Amino acid sequence: MRIYTRSGDKGTTSLVYGIRAAKNDPRVEAYGTVDETNSAIGVALSFLHGEQFPEKEEMEQCFSRVQTMLFHAGAELSTPEGKEVHWKLKQAYIDELEALIDKWDGKLEPLKTFILPGGHPAAAAMHAARTVARRAERASVAVNGVNPLVLSFLNRLSDFLFVAARYINYCLGVKDRPLQPLEE
Repeated sequence: MRIYTRSGDKGTTSLVYGIRAAKNDPRVEAYGTVDETNSAIGVALSFLHGEQFPEKEEMEQCFSRVQTMLFHAGAELSTPEGKEVHWKLKQAYIDELEALIDKWDGKLEPLKTFILPGGHPAAAAMHAARTVARRAERASVAVNGVNPLVLSFLNRLSDFLFVAARYINYCLGVKDRPLQPLEE
């Protein structure tokens, strides 16, 4: 299989079932941003290379599942309306994210104020991934006939990534930085 096909050289791309769409089509924008979210998570995880902490293996397994779930979200978005989706999102994936949020958040100090993104490079990158997930969610709203589970999944994913960023900092002994109001 060749990497380049030249079929997109005129501003179109192929959806599932070979249907062509403009590269600025809302559907293409949405699944492209889901792909960007997945890559951003990969970048964040790369900052954990060489780090050692008891929760690392479990965390990596959780993120492997989450990144696979993102492929399912991308499949939903890249399948034209009215066509069968081969890799469907399931409510169980959203439930799994919620269970992880509750588990990890239960180990964290409760928030009393907003926090600034940052801390360990992996956590800071996870905060950036969260913002890309929010953009993917906004882009998905514009897709005609979008599966409502896609919107729920992306909404919950951004919550999960926020908690994951805090949890990474916690596991590595880095404190959250509370927002300090500016003096007037």
